[in-house]
Amino acid sequence: MNVITLTGNATKDFELKYTPNGKPVGSGTIAVRRDFKNQKGEYETDFINLVVLGKLSEIMANHVQKGDKFGVTGRLQIRIWNKDNGEKAYFTEVVVNGFDFPDKKKQENPGQQQPPSTRVDNDPFAGNGQIDISDDELPF
Repeated sequence: MNVITLTGNATKDFELKYTPNGKPVGSGTIAVRRDFKNQKGEYETDFINLVVLGKLSEIMANHVQKGDKFGVTGRLQIRIWNKDNGEKAYFTEVVVNGFDFPDKKKQENPGQQQPPSTRVDNDPFAGNGQIDISDDELPF
């Protein structure tokens, strides 16, 4: 099972691009603080790349801004390719299928019922496992 849940802060505004066929593709980075201190007594932070496909990427682009605390659910994906010099290159990212603002709702809607988090259950890689996007259009 490949399921990941992260809560952290946006390192920049969420980026949105479109494929030549008009399909939205979003990207961003979430800074997640580790839950333990290092030998110096300090918390370290991991910066994790996110990719979002479809309507959810448009929603996140409209709502996720630098510094916002938010949570995501999705799956871990590692892309592997050969560089021009023949070496293998690796890129690790989380393919997001849902997100939420755990603190923002409480601050903006005190005393009101909270709306459910946004979630997309469609698998964008269903079928032949390919998406229709050129390497030049990728946001990373």
